[in-house]
Amino acid sequence: MKLIFYGGARSVTGANYLLDTGTVKMLIDCGLNQGTKYAEDLNYQPFNYNPEEIDYVFVTHSHIDHIGRLPKLFKDGFRGKIYTTAATRDLMAVALPDNMKQIQQEAKENGHAPLFEQKDLDGLTSLVQGVNYYEPIDLGGGVKVIFHDAGHILGSSIVEIQWKAVSSFQFLASSKNSDLQSLETSNQKLETRKIYFSGDLGNSPTPLLRPSDTINGADYVVVESAYGDRVHEAREERREKLISAIEDTIKHEGVLMIPSFAIERTQELLFELNEFFNANRIPKVPIFIDSPLAIKMTAVYQRHPECFNKEAVYLIRSGDDIFNFPGLKMTATTEESKMINDIPPPKVIIAGSGMSQGGRILHHEIRYLPDPKSAILFVGYQVDGSLGRRIQKGDKEVRILGQSVPVNCRVENLSGYSAHADQPGLLKWVASSKREGGEPQEVFVVQGEEEAARTLANLVHDNLGINAVAPAEGESFDL
Repeated sequence: MKLIFYGGARSVTGANYLLDTGTVKMLIDCGLNQGTKYAEDLNYQPFNYNPEEIDYVFVTHSHIDHIGRLPKLFKDGFRGKIYTTAATRDLMAVALPDNMKQIQQEAKENGHAPLFEQKDLDGLTSLVQGVNYYEPIDLGGGVKVIFHDAGHILGSSIVEIQWKAVSSFQFLASSKNSDLQSLETSNQKLETRKIYFSGDLGNSPTPLLRPSDTINGADYVVVESAYGDRVHEAREERREKLISAIEDTIKHEGVLMIPSFAIERTQELLFELNEFFNANRIPKVPIFIDSPLAIKMTAVYQRHPECFNKEAVYLIRSGDDIFNFPGLKMTATTEESKMINDIPPPKVIIAGSGMSQGGRILHHEIRYLPDPKSAILFVGYQVDGSLGRRIQKGDKEVRILGQSVPVNCRVENLSGYSAHADQPGLLKWVASSKREGGEPQEVFVVQGEEEAARTLANLVHDNLGINAVAPAEGESFDL
């Protein structure tokens, strides 16, 4: 078995990992590179493997940095099967068309052909099959795949891949049952090996979802590290900070802007705000969800309560509309979005995109970043090079849609609402992977900036006594 890292190595975005048994080639995720000035160039580059030779793709979750290049994979010849959870399948059906519009617009502005077209998206969609958590997928030849709950966003998964190997750790290169039987009757003992791909792990406990599943019996682990060098606030602390940010906005008669990812972050905020209003924790103030994508994603959430935790399920069964409350307005159309300007402050605007790389939040930032009475609250990861990161780190002037915009408003951060596990959470999850008779042979640390990935790899080695590495782009390992 060979594992090759073709994306997400020492980078937060662009997850793309290839497992090659010698007869079966499978990908885990095929994501878009985002945030940096080189991202678009990377996305248009040819794949470092032949898409026609890929038999399976296993999708951990529906964020674009994990699924965004799948239509290009189809365009370049992939015709295999794609497996993911049913909830992820439904979210992909909304996220990919929305992403295609952005890609087509960028291509038009830059004068080149788009990364993919509608026919490629349609063809890809026909290959996607939704499965249940913990339902084994038998690929033959002793290879099985199981999706576990990652607790990151709706339908997110940890992908477990099992295979049969001889005790000398030589990998079985054939999928014929007769070969398996002949090996089992020879002097070489076949053993089950396991590798786990974390995808993105949730910041448990979350308002909506179940905690991330722990794993055990792992021979190899591929773990994310977006927050591999940081620690989040506790859940109660983040709730109090959100309340304080809203109260300060009301006090200053300003506008609170919250750049928010359409999947999970917006739904978590709605859930918490609903609870605050029900408990009279915050005064009534106009709150706008100014994101057509987030509105569509919220509808998908409402169709999949089987993914929610016990608290959320209880509230739903008690008749509480957990994504709605007095003062909330969802502005789906452009005309409704423009009307937000007519509502006098104080008000709260939750809009995409989460890293201010596009979407309606840009128009609100142009209008309110210069206002010292207003504030911008970051509740998610801001990748290096993104507009959100530049504002977050304290730039006093930024360019938005060709305009120079001064940043005079308050800039606040609330990492506790991140959907990613922090350093202690990641270490705890890796520690759970120990198998009977010892630790995993190797932990591969991915999906983090280089410093975060190396920091987590060092901690896994030093604190847990497990070999760990932050692989480079294109690096290959024999398992």
